[in-house]
Amino acid sequence: MKVHRAVQRILIIANLLKNDAESLVTDITGYLRGKGYSVTVLSFRGRPPQYTMEPFDLAFSLGGDGTVLFSARLLAEQGVPILPINLGNFGFITEIAKDEWQEAFEKYLDGTLRIAERMMIRVKVYREGVCVHNQTALNDMVIGSAGISKIVNLSVCLSTLPIVRYRADGVIVSTPTGSTAYSAAAGGPILHPEMEAMILIPICPFTLSHRPLVIPTTEYIGITVDAKQRTDIILTTDGQVVVPLKPLDRITIEAADVRVRLVQTNKRSFYTVLKEKLNWAGGPDA
Repeated sequence: MKVHRAVQRILIIANLLKNDAESLVTDITGYLRGKGYSVTVLSFRGRPPQYTMEPFDLAFSLGGDGTVLFSARLLAEQGVPILPINLGNFGFITEIAKDEWQEAFEKYLDGTLRIAERMMIRVKVYREGVCVHNQTALNDMVIGSAGISKIVNLSVCLSTLPIVRYRADGVIVSTPTGSTAYSAAAGGPILHPEMEAMILIPICPFTLSHRPLVIPTTEYIGITVDAKQRTDIILTTDGQVVVPLKPLDRITIEAADVRVRLVQTNKRSFYTVLKEKLNWAGGPDA
């Protein structure tokens, strides 16, 4: 049974480097304010700004998948649903086309469109026993060299069990949502985005027997930066937040206690987008 959703305060997050972003912000803002909604616009070019969250009932994300990743980290703690509008080619997360935003908004209000809850990971960095970094991510966490083509040495455990020492270009820990991103390029499996799991993937490991692992969210992953390194090492979350690491830093990754809430279109499914993006039509370019 459809239930009308109460909405009063709306946040519009817009990446102005995308084509048509500014005009779309004007159109959406004018329409919403004309209907009596309270609208706040958070727009940026390039790196998103720091923002102190206020209470909102709904957020529009105007841009690509990267804009949704930023929106997710900003809004997940408050449980604000995100209506992701794609400005460009269809992304894996941004399923709603720019000419569908009004129809999608109205269908969201009348309860036609569902809200998908997707797991996030929480990444913590401990240095000499003190937590120096605490970050959520919707897509992935990557540890690798700050330089070019340098092997890093990392020791990995699952919960309290040591399982592997990697000599590799780096390591990825991905969510199911992130399984179509860097994880897939590194040879990881593709998971349905609403599954509950983490993927551990070494990047170009020195030993070919090291394979990706799919890990239940009842476990946590611990990664220690070995003392001896030939390069500086960095940690990146969602390809947007970068933290330098030091030898003997310990990184823990686990399922976050918050989820991102994404409004889904009823016009195309995850598998439809997957088929189109990966060209599974069976033609000469497949």
